[in-house]
Amino acid sequence: FEEIEERRVMVVKRDGRREPFDRAKVLRGMTVACEKRPVPTETLNAAVDRIERTVYDRGELEIESREIGEMVMEELRHIDQVAYVRFASVYRQFEDVGQFKEIVDVLDGREQRPTRKS
Repeated sequence: FEEIEERRVMVVKRDGRREPFDRAKVLRGMTVACEKRPVPTETLNAAVDRIERTVYDRGELEIESREIGEMVMEELRHIDQVAYVRFASVYRQFEDVGQFKEIVDVLDGREQRPTRKS
């Protein structure tokens, strides 16, 4: 058997720190967003599988945490709307009701995806 070296993708955080991609951390974030929602564990695991595959299939050594957050939001949008809003409000650090309205507009199909305010 040929031994294959595992490639570690580093996640570049907002403050510039780097840490290895952690599938468990992504799953934890999604699980918290889905707390007390009727979302099977298998559904979340499948979503994390898709995110992880996307991260590694890019073939790059680094990915910004923002990109992973966007992937999580996209998965949650299709899984559970309440979980999507919960995750988005924390991830995007909402400061006013207008930002919640943007997310609701996305769910209603009036907007493609909310704009990121830096």
